[in-house]
Amino acid sequence: MKVSVITVNYNNATGLEKTIKSVISQSYRDFEYIVIDGGSTDGSREILESFSDQITYWVSEPDKGIYNAMNKGIRQAKGEYLHFLNSGDMYAGEDVLNRAFSGKKYNAHILRGMQTPHTYRWDNFGDRNVTLYDLYVDALRHQATFIKRQLFDKYGLYDENYKIVSDWKFFLKAIIAGEPTAFLNFDVMVFDMNGISSNPANQDAMYKERESVLEELLPEAIRYDYNRLIRQDKQTKEDAPYYYIIDFVKRNRFPYFCIRVLNKIYKTFKS
Repeated sequence: MKVSVITVNYNNATGLEKTIKSVISQSYRDFEYIVIDGGSTDGSREILESFSDQITYWVSEPDKGIYNAMNKGIRQAKGEYLHFLNSGDMYAGEDVLNRAFSGKKYNAHILRGMQTPHTYRWDNFGDRNVTLYDLYVDALRHQATFIKRQLFDKYGLYDENYKIVSDWKFFLKAIIAGEPTAFLNFDVMVFDMNGISSNPANQDAMYKERESVLEELLPEAIRYDYNRLIRQDKQTKEDAPYYYIIDFVKRNRFPYFCIRVLNKIYKTFKS
């Protein structure tokens, strides 16, 4: 089995049906489909029953949160790569798994695709190695990422003590350890912007959890440098009205001082 697609759901019957239809419509068929429902009471179980002949394994029972549900799916999975497509998310076309796996062999243990809408600064970092700084200021697109099953044996399952950033912690451990990644230069999935990590109300909690992970995994000196980089990054954003243009310029080694001068002129006229 090449791929295990895992969907977790709780009281999102509409999103669940949308996701199931997206998965079972894939032209590539060398995959198993696992759905973990947290004992929903909104009709999700009935939807699972109606699609039961096209789902490899499903269960509807109370769980201890999203990462507990994802861990249940991992324990059931038999595929070489795992992909988490949670309720409400969809594949960005019927040929996604075919494009990713048909006739392909990878040395990489993490396959990094893109997701739409493209709302992130680096759009999954592009075709280059992911660095520690990348994960400091951003994250891998979890729903657009295929993960080698053996990494969960190597680094453990998702830490259920965290509510929002356990997948970020897992990727951080893997990147620190030097696990190879590969970039899939196409949209893997359409992201449901109503997820827990996308909710502005959860941003403070997310950053607090990140700080806790960093304290757990990194030496104090590296955490100190991390905070310096974050402060510098924040200052750059506040200092430039066209931050993303400046970021592009800096990364492509154009004269940064020219942009600074233009920014000062802009501020002068604005005032």
